[in-house]
This record gives sequence, C-alpha cells and structure tokens, in this order.
Amino acid sequence: MGKRKHAKAVVKGAGKSAFPRATGDQLFTGLNDPALLEFLRTGSLPAVTVSVDQALANPAVFRCVDLVSSSIGMLPTYVMRKNGGALEKAEGHPLFDLLQFQPNSWQTAFEFKQLMQLRVLIHGNAYAVIVRTGSKITQFIPVDPCRVLVKQLPDLTVRYEITRDDGSIGYYAAQDVLHLRGLSVDGLTGVSRVQKAAETISIALQAGRAAERIFRNGMMVGGNLKHPGKLGEEGKKFLRDSLTEIHAGPENAGKWIITEEGMEAKPFANTAKDSQLIEARASLVEDIARVFGVPRPLLGMDDTSWGSGIEQLGILFVRYGLAPWFKAWEEALTRSCLSLVERRSFLFDFDETELLRGTLKDQAEFFAKALGAGGQRPWMEVNEVRESVGLGAHPDGAGLISAGENRNVAP
Repeated sequence: MGKRKHAKAVVKGAGKSAFPRATGDQLFTGLNDPALLEFLRTGSLPAVTVSVDQALANPAVFRCVDLVSSSIGMLPTYVMRKNGGALEKAEGHPLFDLLQFQPNSWQTAFEFKQLMQLRVLIHGNAYAVIVRTGSKITQFIPVDPCRVLVKQLPDLTVRYEITRDDGSIGYYAAQDVLHLRGLSVDGLTGVSRVQKAAETISIALQAGRAAERIFRNGMMVGGNLKHPGKLGEEGKKFLRDSLTEIHAGPENAGKWIITEEGMEAKPFANTAKDSQLIEARASLVEDIARVFGVPRPLLGMDDTSWGSGIEQLGILFVRYGLAPWFKAWEEALTRSCLSLVERRSFLFDFDETELLRGTLKDQAEFFAKALGAGGQRPWMEVNEVRESVGLGAHPDGAGLISAGENRNVAP
C-alpha cells in the first residue's frame, strides 16, 4: 500500500473484480484504523465513515475541538518539586523551559499542546518523539498519528513504528515517545471520537447540505397577495415589477407593502417541516457536544437556562471536561520523561487557576478570608496573595497574620 500516511485502499484491475475495492474518495486514518480493518476483512466499508476534514467542516465539531485544545494549550504546565508537604516550581529542571516556553525549534508551548490535544480528540492518539542529548530531553517532535503503528511485543514491551517522509520506518521504544491516548479499549491506542460519532456527524453534515440546497435551489416564498377580484396579465406584471423594484434586496427587508383595490398581504409562517429541520440540527449539536464533553452554552447555542450561573458552567467544564485531560497529560509526561528516581522528587502540574478565577469581588472575599478576616485563622501569607494576583513580594508580607494584628500591608 506504499506509505502509511493516509493509506488509500484502491485495487487496480480491469472489468468486474471480486477483490475489495474502496471508493475513490475513501481515506483511512492509518493502518490501525478500524475502518481499514473492516475493509480488509470483509471487502466492504462500515455503514458510515467520516474523514477528519469532513468532521471539522461541521461547526459544532470544530468548536468543540478548538475550545478543548485551545484551553489545554493556554494553560501553563509546570514541573514541580516536592519539598516536604509543599510544592514549588522546579525552574532549574531541563523540562521546565520546554513545557513553559518552547518544546521544539518551530512551535511555542501553546501551539505544541494545542496540536497534541487536537490530535488526541479527533484521532484518539497524539504522539511526539522525545529527542535526548545524553540523558537530557531537548525537544518534543510531534508526529502525525496516521504515520504511527503501536505494537506490543512478546516480552510485553511497547514499540512505536513511525513512517518517515521517505517511506522508511523508524522503531522507537516507549520511553522515546510521548504518547497521549484518549479513552482506550485495548490499552494501547485510544478511541477516535470522530469515528465513534461518525453517524451523528454525518447526519449533521447532511442536514447542513440539505439546508444549503434549500437556500440555493429551493423556492422561498415569503407570502402571498390576495386580490378580491381577478388580475389580468398586465396587472400581474405591474405588481410583480413594482414589488421587485421597491422591496427586493437586503436593504429593503422588513418594509411594509402598500396594497390597493382591496388586496390583502399574508406572510407565510414556518411550516412544521421547517421547524423539524431546525430542531433536528439543534439536537445533533447537542449529541456532538456530549461526545467531546463540552456544555451546550459554550457552543454558542441559545440556551438561557443557566442565566447568572454561567460561572458555575465554566467550573463544570473545567472539572469534568478538562480535568481528565490534565491528568492524562501529567501522567503521560511522567511515564515518558521522568526516571523512577526523579518521580520521587518531581511531578507535572497543569495550572487551571486562570480558568477558575472568579470575579474581582469573589477574589477579594476569598483572599480576605485566607488572610484571616472575620477572626478566622489565616492560612495564606500576604506575599502569597500578592504573587497569585501578579504583584511582587513585600518586605513585610511574609508570615501569617495573627488575629488583631495590623501590618498595613496592601495585598
């Protein structure tokens, strides 16, 4: 089949053939694509297949993927050092700058994490080759998942076979590949959300095409003019020309019609069929949102049920939509980048503080209580509060403030 990238199954032959034949436009995501396995096994394709490009053409899918991947990309990822019961940033660790600023020579940290998260959402897996100079990790090189084949060897170790641009294959041990996998059935590779939701996405695409055909080719009659008598051909032509001249075009939308000779204007309302199409498309958006774990209002849907609870909606998204990915990233980095000895002293941490930060009023109340307002026992220092809001340390800001003490230090 040649290169593994976007393997296209086409069998050449003259006349009718008993060999399996895929349609000309059918693209498989890789040699481990379930659709390709089904094609080789039975000679036919699954009932519904959707390519990645087709899926991303759907606004709901694009918004879900963009929202999750961009949220992951924007959050800082720190290497933390365990210091007794506390955690502190390990700025001297070689991985700190890679994850915080530039993981390779052409991508920023945001771009790298966004790309990896996008790929794991649509393919089920994201891979990056780990480049080392001696024992020091110097780069993360992202690899197209369609080029990667994951194998478990008889000794239970895992090997990654990556097809290069020239068609050759590179073999990598598990510790040389950062593998971010989604929900997995076999424990080796993740499940593609696009493929699992192919039927829903396909229906959504077809509904969009149906709506486009209606606007492009269909008859869209706004209403009718009812005349008490009978108009001749000349009268019909005059009325039609006058309506076109006065009321055609977007700049004339909403203008009223002046009728004569007892005529009555009646606009057409949406039919039940029109309403069903609108409801069906809204339902499909909701199904797609479920697959990607994104709440409906974050997709721009007209959902007013949350009202003033939109802040709680954001917390819900972080807690149940993003937090599992935080954990997947942290443990994948630990598995591939830290030795057993280093794991005792270091860990990775996604800082979701920015997404959970409330209004200024909420922050003021929280920090006041943390500093001991209302006679409570303080559990934060003034300098810790200043650091969390982007201010520098103050000479008198160290130590907890006991009840009744006043240092006159602005947090």
